[in-house]
Amino acid sequence: MQYGARIAVIGAGPSGLYAAAALLASGQPVGVEVLDRLPAPYGLVRYGVAPDHTKMKSVIRVLQKPFGPVEFLGGVQVGEDGIPLDVLREHFHAIVHATGSSVDRCLGVPGEELAGSHGSGAFVSWYCGHPDHIGLSPRLDHPGVVVVGAGNVALDVARVLAKSAEELTGTDVPDAVLDALRGSAVRDVHVLIRRGPQHVRFTPAELRQLGELAHADVLVHDDGLLAAGVEELEDRRQRQNLAMLVEWAASRKPTGKSRRVHLRLLRSPVRLLGTDGRVSGVVIERNTVDADGRVVGTGELETLDAGLVVRAIGYDAEPVAGLPFDERTGTVPNVGGRVVRDGVPVPGAYVTGWIKRGPSGVIGTNKSDAAETVAALLADLPDLTAPAHPQPAALRAALLAHGIHPVDWTAWLRLDAEEIRLGGERGAERLKVADLAAMLAAAHGAQVSP
Repeated sequence: MQYGARIAVIGAGPSGLYAAAALLASGQPVGVEVLDRLPAPYGLVRYGVAPDHTKMKSVIRVLQKPFGPVEFLGGVQVGEDGIPLDVLREHFHAIVHATGSSVDRCLGVPGEELAGSHGSGAFVSWYCGHPDHIGLSPRLDHPGVVVVGAGNVALDVARVLAKSAEELTGTDVPDAVLDALRGSAVRDVHVLIRRGPQHVRFTPAELRQLGELAHADVLVHDDGLLAAGVEELEDRRQRQNLAMLVEWAASRKPTGKSRRVHLRLLRSPVRLLGTDGRVSGVVIERNTVDADGRVVGTGELETLDAGLVVRAIGYDAEPVAGLPFDERTGTVPNVGGRVVRDGVPVPGAYVTGWIKRGPSGVIGTNKSDAAETVAALLADLPDLTAPAHPQPAALRAALLAHGIHPVDWTAWLRLDAEEIRLGGERGAERLKVADLAAMLAAAHGAQVSP
C-alpha cells in the first residue's frame, strides 16, 4: 500500500496514541507507526494508574483502537543505546515525540539521598510492575511512612500502602509486589500537604476513595482551620474536597482499624533523619499562608517516625537527544506542537503530551493536546521533505542494524494473553509480567512464571 506520508509517533502512552488516532481520523493518506521502548503499549495507563483503579484503566479499550491500521513497534529505544534520531528521520516525513515526563522532582532538603527515600514515579512504577523498577524493593518494615504531596498520586501511594494484600489480590500487581505488601509493617501513613485545605489538588473521587478504606482510619490534622471556616470556593471540585475534609475533621476519630492515614495540612518536610544510612524520621515544619498567598514556615518543628518517604511533588522530563530542551519548564520548546529551535520551527519535528506542555492535566487532556499537534503537522505536510527510505522494510532493516528486534502488535497480543492467563490463576483479570526478559519471552510465545 502506498501512503502519501509516513509518520512516526514515539511513545505508546495516551498522548502518543491519541495523536495516532487523530492522524487516522483526519482522512489523510498517512501511514502511522507507533514506537515505544517497552514491549507493551499504553504507557502511563499501564504503569502509572493505581492497580485498584480498574475503571480508569478501562480507557485502554479506547487507546487500542488505532492499532491495526497503525503499526506498533515495541522494544525500540530511540537515541542513546538505540536507533539514533537522525537515522529514524530518514524513514519518515514527520516524527511526533510523546515521551512524557518521568523524572521525579526532588524536595531539596537534607537527607533526601538516604535509603528509603523515593520519588513517587519510581514507587508507583514498582507497584505497577514497570520493568525499570522491579528492583526498587522499598522497605516496608517500619510502621511509619511519610508521603509528600497534595495531588492524586500522593493519595494513590497512601491508599495502596494502607490496603491489605488481600484487597489487591484481584488486581494486576505482580506477585513480588503482593508478597512485599503482605509482609508490610506499615501502620501510619502521613500525607504532608504544604498548603491549606482549600488548595489541595485531589479530585473529589480520589479523596472519597481514600475515605472508604476498609482497614484504615483517615484522620485530618488541620490546626483547627476547618472548624473555624474557610472562604467559599468558586471551583466545584475544590468545594467538594473542602466539604469532605470539613466532615472528616469534625467526625472521624480512631476506631481501632489496623492502619491510619493522616492528612497533615500546612506541613512541609525540612529534613530527613537517618540511621545506618536509611531513613528513620522526618522533621516537619508548620506553615502559614501570608496575605499574598505565599506559604511561610513558622519555625515550629515536629519529628515523625518513618522508615520510608515518598515524594509526590511532580515530574520533570529528560531531554530528547537531537531536540532543543527547556530545563526550566522541562519541555521541548514548541508552538502549538511544532518544535522550535531559537524561535524557528524544526521541520518534521512535533511534540504532544507532557513533553509538550509539562506534567499537567488528566489522561483525557491528551486528546485535545494531540489534536492540536496533529492539525499543525497536517498543515505542514505538503512542505515536508520526503524520507530517504520510505519503505517499511527499510525501517526494519535499520532497526536490526542497530540490534533492535521490535515487538509488533501480534507479539504484544501474545504477552497480553499470557498476562490474562496468569491473572486467571490468581483470580484476577490479569497479572502483569514485570521482568523485561520474561515480557519478551511471552511476546514470542513462551509461558512464564508470575
